[in-house]
Amino acid sequence: MPLSLTVLGTASPHPGPDRPCSGYLLAGGGAEVWVDAGPGSFAALQRHTDPARLTAIWISHLHADHSADLLAAAYAFAFGGMTPHAPVPVYAPRDCAQRLAGFFGRPDVGFLKDVFDFRALYDGHDVRHWNLRLTARAVAHDTEAYGLRAECQGSVFAYSGDSGPCAALGELAYRADLFLCEADIDVHRESEQGAQVHLTPEDAGRIAREARVRGLLVTHVGPTLTREAATARAAEVAGRPTFAAVEGATHTL
Repeated sequence: MPLSLTVLGTASPHPGPDRPCSGYLLAGGGAEVWVDAGPGSFAALQRHTDPARLTAIWISHLHADHSADLLAAAYAFAFGGMTPHAPVPVYAPRDCAQRLAGFFGRPDVGFLKDVFDFRALYDGHDVRHWNLRLTARAVAHDTEAYGLRAECQGSVFAYSGDSGPCAALGELAYRADLFLCEADIDVHRESEQGAQVHLTPEDAGRIAREARVRGLLVTHVGPTLTREAATARAAEVAGRPTFAAVEGATHTL
């Protein structure tokens, strides 16, 4: 089974008509992994697979536009007849389980133990499901956040998550066949803590060029940009095939 990425949602910072927030289905080597669970992405996921068959769920960080649809999945799995055969591993920052419990007004998520198996990510976290290897690196954001490198039978996929410029992005993306990278902001802008926590299109293109990726897929474009403009700007810097992530599209590596 070749490595493939299906785009479920790309919107930032809120969903729009026919445009969920960040969510992707990564499939390969016998595994199916839902990467990021932005609002609306669980509904989109159902167009492409039976969620009860998921091998794992991988969450880059706990901002709502990347994680809120875990709640939809919890309702589907626990109460909606989509119960998986075994608890689905959920790889996410350490506070994920507690936040989900809060939605239900519970002190913990023990009542969901039959559907979710929460496993905390950390820098260098590495796990294999069948022939799909998932490696996490901590990236520069205003909360605990990770990028992803996935390897399957010689193919490499990389995902920035949400991040400002940092060395980890280049390491994750190095010689990747496909680099899925955010381009959220129009111009450099620092957070209240004084660090840049998102990428411009030019940042995305530069990282792709320096990492010598084969292809760049631009996603998570913020409201001050169009994805067409962001992709064109990234392409000018990247010097390699550059595309816009569009809902429903599948990219086979």
